[in-house]
Amino acid sequence: MTFFVTNHHLSQTTENILEKTWQKFPSLKKNHIALTVVMENKEKSPLQGFSYRGNEKIYPASIVKLFYLVAVEEWLNQGKIQPSSEFDRAVRDMIVESSNDATSLVMDTLTQTTSGYELPELEFLQWQKQRNMINDYFQSYNWEEFASINVNQKTWCDGAYGRERIFLGENYENRNMLTTNAVARLLYSIMNNLVVTEKACEKMRNLLKRDASKKKIGINDEENQINGFIGESVPNNAQIWSKAGWTSQVRHDCAYITLPNSTSYLLVIFAEGKATRQRNLIPFISHQFIMEIQKIGALSV
Repeated sequence: MTFFVTNHHLSQTTENILEKTWQKFPSLKKNHIALTVVMENKEKSPLQGFSYRGNEKIYPASIVKLFYLVAVEEWLNQGKIQPSSEFDRAVRDMIVESSNDATSLVMDTLTQTTSGYELPELEFLQWQKQRNMINDYFQSYNWEEFASINVNQKTWCDGAYGRERIFLGENYENRNMLTTNAVARLLYSIMNNLVVTEKACEKMRNLLKRDASKKKIGINDEENQINGFIGESVPNNAQIWSKAGWTSQVRHDCAYITLPNSTSYLLVIFAEGKATRQRNLIPFISHQFIMEIQKIGALSV
């Protein structure tokens, strides 16, 4: 059972939005998109939401850095690692700038492993065990959404070499894999102080906060994680906390949004294939949700 219950009105709305999306982007196959939407309603329990292919495992690109961020705060809280200005800089750049180099240092620090040449068998087994500490941590939550995820790999610009390439598996069977439901639950938990500590969640939210008014219209700027993503369609006076991820084959975003009328919701979109080259795909889907939410409030949840 997921952390939300399926809302009939929301499911119909989402299915209508998906039909519009497939009409506008005919190259987007029905099995090349997954999404989860959750409505925040403090007065209604249980939590209401809907997902389309929300349990499908998909390569998450830089979305995985959201999980590393939570692991950082847990390790700091337990005293497993010590804070420093240089480590803080890496954590900040991992989330705000989506730096893969910064993420490499974060992963090294969390697992006490390093990249490099191939290792002898026994050393490599120990290395893999340490790298899997992050998986072990998230499995300890015993949340259904985390049952099939894999978050033990670094993110790369050009690709993995040496021990990192071997660790991925001959056919990349050990690459990072996430679902939109897993991402939605983690982001929702950060926004509602449900992981690590309240203070840690506040720190994480500060890093995830984006300025929706900082759109660079007409500029092909992927680095701001607003243009070409959910934030592009959000009103300038809305509040948004998000983390995007993209490669030549995938385009993803996850965001928690509070609209000017104080309606809050969470949206996770994973897209694969040729259609991801169209930078207006995710903003189009997000805009459809905003129009529906503004039209009928919180979608009658």
